[in-house]
Amino acid sequence: MPVWQKGHEVVLHIYELTNAFPEEEKYALTSQMRRAAMSITSNIAEAFGRQTSKDKARFYLNARGSCYEVQSQAYVARDLNYLTPAGFAKLHQSLNKIAHDLNKIMKTLSTRPPP
Repeated sequence: MPVWQKGHEVVLHIYELTNAFPEEEKYALTSQMRRAAMSITSNIAEAFGRQTSKDKARFYLNARGSCYEVQSQAYVARDLNYLTPAGFAKLHQSLNKIAHDLNKIMKTLSTRPPP
């Protein structure tokens, strides 16, 4: 799925970015951002494996929530000068695209008749 691939790229980017965070953030912001980013792709994968539209939509909704969670954490990292403006902008743009794609998927699922 293209949205999963975009999410996977974000996970890899988050790992790269957080490698440069201060050591004292290892079990705080670094860990939070990595887990939230992994949650995006994990929920997309779980949705893909579900059978009903309602069940799929629930996991896509969780994935979208994780996108917004990473965005919130990225603002903190930016404001603490852990992220460069360019690194923040790239991450923010990628997360917005994933959230947009997830919205489209959920809208499509909501218009499908039940099986």
